[in-house]
Amino acid sequence: MWLESRLYYFHDPMCSWCWAFGPVLRRVEERLPEGIRLVRVLGGLAPDTDEPMPQAMRERLQAIWRTIAVKVPGTVFDFSYWDVQTPRRSTYRACRAVIAATRLGGLEQPMIEAIQRAYYQRALNPSDRPTLIALAGELGLDTERFGFLLDHPETQVELARQIAMTRERGVSGFPTLMLETDGQWRPIGVDYHHSDAILRQLSTPRARAF
Repeated sequence: MWLESRLYYFHDPMCSWCWAFGPVLRRVEERLPEGIRLVRVLGGLAPDTDEPMPQAMRERLQAIWRTIAVKVPGTVFDFSYWDVQTPRRSTYRACRAVIAATRLGGLEQPMIEAIQRAYYQRALNPSDRPTLIALAGELGLDTERFGFLLDHPETQVELARQIAMTRERGVSGFPTLMLETDGQWRPIGVDYHHSDAILRQLSTPRARAF
């Protein structure tokens, strides 16, 4: 019996390593072997809060950005963000924006990329509702309906479902890839430079499944 496999991509739209992984992930998706479908799962890095980000965390995240820029050449960050915005350690609203854009217009990946570009290249704050509403408008979505879905309890329920799945699979960091076939799961190593390294793993026999 022929079985479809799913390549699960656990991520957060405000995860800087996910931003760095984006170009390779796009190439992987374009070249997925027949019978494998990519499924994105929002892991949710940080819950809603109105509290400004502590200075120590700001410095730690800026250091991560600098590390990524060195380790994954071509990954661009606009560091003026840290001067012109009031950062908060809060990504759930951005995650809900992805769900709202998916439900409203099937624009899951365009919204993910819009949030990433806003955060990392335009010095905008995707933790802020007005930023997300503006991004929806740029994507051609009805901003009033988008805003309604963004705040709707069912959107939070869906985010909670995806976060629960992330935890059930034991995911401890983003990005993470896992291949599932007929209930059997196995991790797929993430490579930030070569899509072929990931595609080769998808073509190997299922071993060490769990």
